Amino acid sequence: MSQPVARTKMSADEFFDWLGGQEKKHELVDGEPVLMAGANMRHNKITFSIGLALGNQLKGKPCQPFGSDMAIKIPGGNVRYPDIVVDCGKFDDQLAADQPVLVIEVLSNSTRMFDGTIKLEEYKKVDALKYILLVYQDTPTVYVYTRDMSGWEFANVKGMSAVIELSQIGVFLALEDVYSGLQFQNHLTLVASPEESSIEH
Repeated sequence: MSQPVARTKMSADEFFDWLGGQEKKHELVDGEPVLMAGANMRHNKITFSIGLALGNQLKGKPCQPFGSDMAIKIPGGNVRYPDIVVDCGKFDDQLAADQPVLVIEVLSNSTRMFDGTIKLEEYKKVDALKYILLVYQDTPTVYVYTRDMSGWEFANVKGMSAVIELSQIGVFLALEDVYSGLQFQNHLTLVASPEESSIEH
């Protein structure tokens, strides 16, 4: 009996070539393309509001914000697409960020546990990253991970009057801007914070 042929895993460059012929967005996970879930209107509004706030403050500066079509290469081979990336590297026609300093994920009900655990740990392995923000849709809450000389620090920022200072890129992110025009219901269970989770942050 013949043995099954092992499937060749894609490299990042092979994945980008393959992705050009696809109608739907995928990420590269363990050498295999994985279809990404779609986003609802609330998710898109928050993402747009954050991008607008960052774009206004970074206009004319070396670091620039990009939307969900900008890839992040993860050490080990995975390719992820955060909702927002701020890149401080070269500006060219590349498909992946050159020096990503900030990534932001707007968490949906279907992906928030994965984004707040597996994907978070992947982002922490990217040497250039200084900030990772996990933004909740249904409550004015942002989990902020900041890299300093001693490693990653965590802050739970919540409330419409709160402001997140991202001093390493010279911007502020006010939650009243992030959630502008949205109403809230207190029913969402949040991803466990570092104090509540067994995963090291």
